[in-house]
Amino acid sequence: MPAGSKSSAAAACEPPEFTPGWKTVSTCTPDVVGEGVHVFDIFGYSDHKGMGINEPIRSGAFSVAGLDWVACLYTDGYGVAGIDDVSAYLRLLGDAPTPRVWVSCEVKLVDQHTGVASTPQPYLRYALAFGDKCKVLHCMMIPRGQIEVEPYLVDDRLTMEFHVIIKRDPRVSRTSRFPRILVPPPDIKRQFGNLLQSKEGADVTFDVAGKSFSAHKLVLAMRSPVFKAELCGLLKEPGTQPIAIVDMQPAVFRALLHFIYTDQFPAARGFERRDNCEMIRHLLVAADRYAVDRLKLLCQGVLCKNLNVHNVATTLALADQHQCDKLKDACIEFMSCSKKMKGVVASKGYEDLQRMAPSVLADAMVQMSKFNKMSRGSALQDESKSC
Repeated sequence: MPAGSKSSAAAACEPPEFTPGWKTVSTCTPDVVGEGVHVFDIFGYSDHKGMGINEPIRSGAFSVAGLDWVACLYTDGYGVAGIDDVSAYLRLLGDAPTPRVWVSCEVKLVDQHTGVASTPQPYLRYALAFGDKCKVLHCMMIPRGQIEVEPYLVDDRLTMEFHVIIKRDPRVSRTSRFPRILVPPPDIKRQFGNLLQSKEGADVTFDVAGKSFSAHKLVLAMRSPVFKAELCGLLKEPGTQPIAIVDMQPAVFRALLHFIYTDQFPAARGFERRDNCEMIRHLLVAADRYAVDRLKLLCQGVLCKNLNVHNVATTLALADQHQCDKLKDACIEFMSCSKKMKGVVASKGYEDLQRMAPSVLADAMVQMSKFNKMSRGSALQDESKSC
């Protein structure tokens, strides 16, 4: 064989390369070479007993799948003395086949009254590979009291059927790719984003600090109960004047519209960075104003992740003003750290909070005290457990 070449058998065994994630399929089919039944009729059964263990009575030779076989019945048992069983074996005559074959043999006993054959021990039906080192198959072992009785042994006659099946190794197909139709990922967010950018079909216009924004009433009403209430009476009134949005920056309103249409922050890099927290605060206020709850939670998450001694007091005031309980708790827990509190007190946000919302600060101090007591109690419990 030339160097570097491969046999067809070796090539068939090598797994083909497929794109990860594809489902593949292969098949395994039995390869039956042949099957046959040999009837072994034993007369004068009792006269064959007493020859000793490992001494069989043999059938005449018979052929199945081009191979010659003989059935052997050990009336005094086989292998181990003192076991009161009768055993049957199937033996191969001549050379072992190449390549190997799998042989199974089911032994049935014939009812002498009805002529019907049945299997006394079905659990001995197994297959064995016949090759260079194997030419014998154990196919029956049954207690003497179950075989040397009627209806099997009548008038000292026992009739057995050897049902032989010869198989080659199963045929295994080459692995192939299972039929599959690729479905692209959902792109409804991109489509709604394009709808907002293209302004196609827009039926409402907003004026935010002199900047005009076009949108679709149905989308806004679907995503915001506040917009729904404001626009409900306008759904059937085309040609209305731009709706003025006060107390909001154009960039914030643009980000609000983008989220309403796409359910995600603007794609601009660094939108959630620490130096962009001021924009996130304004966006949280807008989300609260128009009851866009998911956007409000996302903004809280960004502000919580970027808490520091300089902005925690400002963030606490914002959280209290807009009923952001989780963000408020996060601010109080952050301030409870004694190492950080000195820096918090020195911040301008703390000064503004003390001057403009003293009740919020007082409530925060009470909560901080409770939190510190709980922390000390947990630490004492841990120390007592370790002792």
